[in-house]
Amino acid sequence: MKFRHAAAAITALLVMHAAAGQTATPAKPASAPAPAATAATAAAKPGANPAADPATPGMPKAETATAPAGATAALKPGDATAGQGKAAACGACHGIDGNSSDPQYPRLAGQSEQYIAAQLADFKSGKRMNPIMVGFAQPLSEQDMHDIGAYFAGKASLPGVADQALVEQGQTLYRQGDVDRGVPACMACHGPDGRGNPGAHYPQLTSQHAKYIEARLKGWHDGGTPNDGPHTKIMVSIAQKLDDKDIAAVASYIEGLHTNEPTAAAPATP
Repeated sequence: MKFRHAAAAITALLVMHAAAGQTATPAKPASAPAPAATAATAAAKPGANPAADPATPGMPKAETATAPAGATAALKPGDATAGQGKAAACGACHGIDGNSSDPQYPRLAGQSEQYIAAQLADFKSGKRMNPIMVGFAQPLSEQDMHDIGAYFAGKASLPGVADQALVEQGQTLYRQGDVDRGVPACMACHGPDGRGNPGAHYPQLTSQHAKYIEARLKGWHDGGTPNDGPHTKIMVSIAQKLDDKDIAAVASYIEGLHTNEPTAAAPATP
């Protein structure tokens, strides 16, 4: 009897301990977290935008898109007034008004904003190589380049003088080209008055220093150029079909181009 009572007591004790072990660890709640907690958790994740997440309970969708990181302001047309200060350093070689006195430096007066900005961009990127211009172009922004271009575009180029002994040959090449040699007329791209084509980035040539044009043409004739732009490829193919006399003649004609083209009808003489 005593043994039976003892066994029953031990069994009851074991059952109680087992029940206590089952209730020691509380059950996890089955319900989902509150919307506010979900939003806070999403916001804590890098790059999360709970307002734009349609799966987040109770949160509205974003109505407007945010600007992307690193976005820059839209490029504005060149400002000649702002460009005047930015072009101050250019004056040492090209003249304060873009009319250089040294023929090794091109005249920029009257050159189009688009062409100047494009050349500065090429110097900055290294697409066009010039040890002096690379240094000047490096700190310029795209807006700076257009402002400088606008400043020089508003200046008038001073007249040059052509060598009369070369005018006839130069004029023929400029206006007619040479069909037999596959040389197109210069005015096909640069215009009958040498003003160029800003939209197509064909530069103004009128009144440009003959020595500068001659040096450029000879450079293309002799060895081409590392600049592989489409315009340069055209000029290399043309220059390599010209001889030294052709180059000297067309360069001289271009410098005095304005003097050879009537701008208005001459008044009748009595």
